[in-house]
Amino acid sequence: MLLRKKLEKIDNPNLGIMLPASVGAAICYFATLFAGKTPVMFNWTVGAAHMNHCLKTAGVTNIITARALTDKLQGQGIDLAALDVEWLYLEDLRGQITVFDKVSTLVAGYFSWSSLARSRVSRTAAILFTSGSEARPKAVPLTHANILANLEDFSEVLAFRESDRLLGMLPPFHSLGLAGNIIMPLCLGLRTAYHANPTQGVILAGLIEQYRSTLLIGTPTFVGGILRAAGSGQLASLRLLFTGAEKCPDHVYDQVKKDLPGAVLCEGYGITECSPVVSVNTPDNSVPGTIGRVLPGMEYRIVHPEHRETVEPGQQGLLLVRGKNVFGGYLGTENSSPFVLLEDKEWYNTGDLVWENNGVLTFCGRLKRFVKLGGEMISLPAIENVLQEHFAAHADGGPALAIEATNDEIHPEIVLFTTLAVEREEVNRCIRRAGLSALHNIRRLVRIDTIPVLGTGKIDYRQLKTALA
Repeated sequence: MLLRKKLEKIDNPNLGIMLPASVGAAICYFATLFAGKTPVMFNWTVGAAHMNHCLKTAGVTNIITARALTDKLQGQGIDLAALDVEWLYLEDLRGQITVFDKVSTLVAGYFSWSSLARSRVSRTAAILFTSGSEARPKAVPLTHANILANLEDFSEVLAFRESDRLLGMLPPFHSLGLAGNIIMPLCLGLRTAYHANPTQGVILAGLIEQYRSTLLIGTPTFVGGILRAAGSGQLASLRLLFTGAEKCPDHVYDQVKKDLPGAVLCEGYGITECSPVVSVNTPDNSVPGTIGRVLPGMEYRIVHPEHRETVEPGQQGLLLVRGKNVFGGYLGTENSSPFVLLEDKEWYNTGDLVWENNGVLTFCGRLKRFVKLGGEMISLPAIENVLQEHFAAHADGGPALAIEATNDEIHPEIVLFTTLAVEREEVNRCIRRAGLSALHNIRRLVRIDTIPVLGTGKIDYRQLKTALA
């Protein structure tokens, strides 16, 4: 209620928020909504050039943040001064709040919420941006109806309990971080503890032990880091781990089974444009290696990528979806429409390939992450998965390898980026033993200090692609 009064004075209807997972981020999000503004969630890990693109696309002139964050980012070499924006620091706003403001608002909080009830809340619940792992980020406006439709499906399928406690670590610029770590807990009355850095496995394991958290939502990279860092018994309270955003490696499943016999890991699949969950495994029937069933409130089709004809069960195809949780279209005019017409209905083209077995989907990879070699469509994620499983024991936190292809459309070469001391011949023997054809062989191996990762936990393939240019 206090912060809302400050934010109402800003002229621009779109207001940026750049904060990590925290109570402060949750308060800022709702204060922005009740101030009649549209929250625009900014990802600082994409760099200044991408952030400037996002500012221009969403028409943002002001961003709420904290000096504790911006000082840290400046120390990491991120040039925030290059951004054409006015910063609203929470530390400064706090200094403008008087004792009278605090007392009067405290009284109003107990006796009258009329000021909030009178607010004219924007129809758009948030503007988020795609990860930028393969191209420039796209602006995705999600309505309250989009998010609530998805939340209703998600909470029904995973069946939360009143006694559950969530550890919130995903940043709110991540669609699952906003919907799953902020909006869902407050809609369901789910107690949540926050931590700002999802890569600090030791601290996160300690928080799970301290707060007796029962639920954990994160990417496989972040979840795997917690599992590796946890001491004996620290994670004993966990009963459900939900993971998405990237394929969950077998070794993460194995570690959960070994260290947390009372817990279930449910892998799902989501897209920012779908608010974000599309499919998920359920605790009573979680099938490792799959992304579960499509949520009950959605329709889907699996079609041939070129002909748009429905494929036979068990065959790989392009996933099309529709439902109340699907957004209405990107901001800006530079992006082509993501929707296609099929059966006289409009469907969102996910750009992802899947195959289905008895209603359960298996993710095959992004269509963009296939290359054509020898007349065959070669899956870069398939090669990556084989190598990740083989070399998992050698990885020391974070991804140890990533697969990309050169930009030559006629004769592309498959390239392995890795932090490991391995030879190309050894890698190719591993690929052949997994049953992949010689077309999948690595043509070039590039050793680097670290595999670049976005704030969402995904590998930054765009940066790797640029390195090959």
